[in-house]
Amino acid sequence: MIGSPFDRVDGPVKLSGAAPYAGDVSVPGLLYGVLIEATIPNGRVTAIDIPSISGVVAVITPFNAPRLPQPESRLTVLQDDRVHYDRQPIAVVVARSLHEAREARSKAVVKYSEEKADLDFVGGFPTSHTSSHVGQPGDLSWGDVSAGLQQADVRIEALYTTPIQHHNPMEPHATVAVWQGDHLTVYDSTQHITGVQKSLAKMFALADDHVHVVCPFTGGGFGCKGALWSHVPLAALAARQVGQPVKLVLERPQMFGPVGARPRTHQQVTLGATHRGRLTAIRHVVHANTSVLEDYMESAAFPTRVMYACPNVETVSRIVPLNLGTPTYMRAPGVATGTYAIEVAMDELAYRIHQDPLELRLLNYTENDPHTHHPFTGKHLRECYTQAAEKFGWSRRTMAPGSMRRGTRRVGWGMATETYPAGRQPATAVVRIQPDGRVEVACGTQELGGGTYTIMAQTVADVLGVPMSQVTSRLGDTDLPTGPMSAGSMTTASVLPAVQAAALQAREKLRTTPGLRTQPIEGRATTAPDPTVKERYAAHSFGAIFVEVSVELGMVHVDRVVAVYDVGRIMNRKTAESQFIGGIVWGISLALHEVTHVDERYGRIVNASLADYHVPVSADVGDIEVSALDIPDLHVDPLGARGIGEIGITGTGAAVANAVFHATGRRVRDLPISPDKLM
Repeated sequence: MIGSPFDRVDGPVKLSGAAPYAGDVSVPGLLYGVLIEATIPNGRVTAIDIPSISGVVAVITPFNAPRLPQPESRLTVLQDDRVHYDRQPIAVVVARSLHEAREARSKAVVKYSEEKADLDFVGGFPTSHTSSHVGQPGDLSWGDVSAGLQQADVRIEALYTTPIQHHNPMEPHATVAVWQGDHLTVYDSTQHITGVQKSLAKMFALADDHVHVVCPFTGGGFGCKGALWSHVPLAALAARQVGQPVKLVLERPQMFGPVGARPRTHQQVTLGATHRGRLTAIRHVVHANTSVLEDYMESAAFPTRVMYACPNVETVSRIVPLNLGTPTYMRAPGVATGTYAIEVAMDELAYRIHQDPLELRLLNYTENDPHTHHPFTGKHLRECYTQAAEKFGWSRRTMAPGSMRRGTRRVGWGMATETYPAGRQPATAVVRIQPDGRVEVACGTQELGGGTYTIMAQTVADVLGVPMSQVTSRLGDTDLPTGPMSAGSMTTASVLPAVQAAALQAREKLRTTPGLRTQPIEGRATTAPDPTVKERYAAHSFGAIFVEVSVELGMVHVDRVVAVYDVGRIMNRKTAESQFIGGIVWGISLALHEVTHVDERYGRIVNASLADYHVPVSADVGDIEVSALDIPDLHVDPLGARGIGEIGITGTGAAVANAVFHATGRRVRDLPISPDKLM
């Protein structure tokens, strides 16, 4: 049953509207909270005045908020009067109805003592500093880059820039907080129920088991729901203050600022190569913004460390603190923007030496990690190149920019390499076989839309030899066995080994159980990655993507995409293809549509709505054909599966940009590629 394209088991409840999301929760005595947000980027709140409004139960401000025992410094939870960025939460209005809460907010008068804000990104470069990303250093080099550049026959040096972008999942952030004595229950839209539990327990000085987090469905997260943001503890603080449950749902404009974004990047890429295209040196220097509250480092230089054979490589990461909201992980964090820069630079090198872009990549192919020289746990990128190029018809491409036409439209073909790290975390699962033959599988993981309910059931059905209809998956509850954060494309590789092991244990118990049963048979297992694998191997997924665009009067349309991936074993072909396609659409959006406009005088985001923040619709996307090699990688986990949620976006932006150059002869290095940059 593994790999079969089963429909999503949660599809019917989602399509019928019966799937419970955090904002849908209703409990007795529920009150409604709304945030008041700052309208300056730096300074202090000196007063907040709200006239008496019918139905308002409380207005919680920095001047009357209860003190939290252990507040997190990265959050703004009304523990002081400081303002660090525009749209920072500075008060919570709690009322009997949402209408009354919003009316009170609309009449609020806030006074400030304003201070000069740091909003100049490029101007902040001299005082920028390095940091780390998920434990990996921002700066990493090997060989002698200066010598490698001197040896080069050809040098490419260019600046590639990407803007701030915001996640905008369909479901906004939402939290319902309920206190019963010193026990807190939180219904939250999150990618990490256990993380929310532990953070709230720490802030309110509670035992972990006194905080219960529930999230059966998350209506999109893409990274912005991975970390805990201020509205969650504020909902809990408000509920404890008023002695009743409080629901706090962010409005669409509030999704811009206080809940993360992809940071702006300036990426200086230098390539040195021989006349034949053999790389002699790579230098990749990244500047990205962070906030004044905490360091968040975009790992845009990281993919350069693993993609090509090169003896001399320097990757440098610098972050610039600004009075903006803290950036965060956004689908394929760092890798989406980083592959754009390095893959466009490779395309520029190919044109400089008059070489086919695919041939250039094959010439610099590496079977091992270029830095550690460890072999990859599994790498079949050559096959991806070959299959994708053949399906796309790459051999029919003419090299010269502007040489391909369709009527009045210029046609361009571009390609790029895709990659993403393969991660895995510990997880625990339980499988129960009921006396009537039905089976339940449970793990405290999350369903973000990737198909976790479905592949958990598939794994159990495969082990036990029962129909999928006989298996029920449970997740999204901290009362269940602990699962990791759903991020980093690691849910499948983390959770399913535990599910498989628990199912095998239950099967063995069933085999040795005599006679008729009146009690469930349970298998419980905890699995974790083998620590020696990292010492011997490098774990990454790879892919090849080919794109056709047509351009007329500066308007770019993506007509056709073909991509082939090496991501280990495919657990469900249908959900996997959906993940690939979703990533590719986001890559198209990265290249052509998405940009957050910040007024650099006031730090205010001026297009904080889906009317002004552009994302692609169906008419913007042509045919997309995706497939995977489906070769198990048993070094990563016993099922041989690597994550696929993010790799589809990596490289796609570059492939689109390269296709636009091929169509027009105009090299746009500043995303998004909008008509004004091509006219």
